This record gives sequence, structure tokens and C-alpha cells, in this order.
Amino acid sequence: MDDPGTTILRRGIIREKRFLRKLYEEWYKEVISEIPGSSGKILELGSGGGYLKEMVPSCITSEIFACPDIDIVLDGCCLPFCTSSLKAIIMIDVFHHIPDVKRFFAEAERTLRPGGVVTMVEPWLTLWGSFVYKHFHIEAFEPDSVEWSFHSSGPLSSANGALPWIVFCRDRELFHTHFPGLRIEAIRLGYPFSYLASGGVSFHPLVPSWSYGLCRKLERALAPVMGYLAMFAHIVIRKLKR
Repeated sequence: MDDPGTTILRRGIIREKRFLRKLYEEWYKEVISEIPGSSGKILELGSGGGYLKEMVPSCITSEIFACPDIDIVLDGCCLPFCTSSLKAIIMIDVFHHIPDVKRFFAEAERTLRPGGVVTMVEPWLTLWGSFVYKHFHIEAFEPDSVEWSFHSSGPLSSANGALPWIVFCRDRELFHTHFPGLRIEAIRLGYPFSYLASGGVSFHPLVPSWSYGLCRKLERALAPVMGYLAMFAHIVIRKLKR
């Protein structure tokens, strides 16, 4: 998983699997909708497997190791940007790989302009999501973890898929205590079946690509019970204007 070649391979899979590509396009539209209209740079963390730059040409793409078509190699816990220079930090399925999120948010709080956002799509803990992640996913999923950090043995192989739920739900008040300049603005739950149906980056699709719209229609109809079914969350954190 930590070989840059694997990330390059995943990028090709996301582009070629039409069902999965449609899902990523929807995720991208969700995070893009939160970007403020003010001046400032847009940074995407963990860009290697995706194609956000095709939709937001001005964004700075980044990865933790060198790979093709990336603007900068960086560590999310040490951002090489000036204070108040970013208007958005975007992540798709990346946050739960950051080994020390307190350091990341300290950097996010420093580099974001007032009114700027961290906007991400991440795994989420529900009854259904927990069952899937614990039994059918290779990454660690540890909702009982006391810490917001974990030992990193590799940039992609190390993870805690429950980390977004831990930080933004279970420890929400603690987050606001640690980072009084940031506010959790929105947590929107969804996608209980579509990623599984796509086969993700590891398996063949379970359904034909033309069924994407039907799958999403079913998921939207289940919105009232998404607190039990969701596998992903769109999370928005905003830097307060003082």
C-alpha cells in the first residue's frame, strides 16, 4: 500500500471504473461547494489517487511521497504555507491516515484565512459502517481508541478508519477546546451502499455503471435512517472570523 506505484494504479482504477468515477465526481462536487469565494490558495492533501485538479485547476495538489502530476510533496502535519494564506484544505479519504491530527489542525488553523474551510469526505461509524469496516476492510478501524494519534508504520498502510467519528463526534467538545479558532460546521452522512457497489479500488463492480443513479436515489430515500447506515461523512470545519 505504501508503494507510490499503488497510488498510481488506484488513480487509473478510479478513472476507468465508471461507477466509481461518478461517485468521486459527486464527492468532489460536495467539497468544492464549500470553498469560499474569497482570495486565497486551495490545497488538496493526498491527491495522488484522484483527479480534483481537473475540476479545480487552481488547486495545489499534494502527496506525502513523489508521484506523477503532483504539485508538491508535503506532510500534512507541517504545511509549507504562510499564515492565513489558504482558503480551503480538501481531503478525500485522507484524514484517517494522518498519524497526529492535533498537529494537522494546529497547522490548518495557522494557514487558513478567517472564513476558510477544511472540507473532507471520510469513513464514518454507524452500525452498518462499523460492520463493513471491521470485517471487510484491510485498514484498522478502532472506535475505542483514546488517542487522536497512532503509530505510523507507513503513509497509507497506517490508519484508523474510526478517527473522523472519534474527533468530530465522540470528542466534539474536546476538539473545540483544543482549537477555539475552528468550528465543526457540518457533518453530512451518506453513501451506505454506493462505494461497496462500485467495488472500490480493489474489487470488480457489483452492479453495472448505469445503475449509479438508481443506487444514489435509494440512498437518498434512506436519509432518515442514515445515522444507522452511513459509511461516509462529508465534514466541514471552518476557521472563525474574528
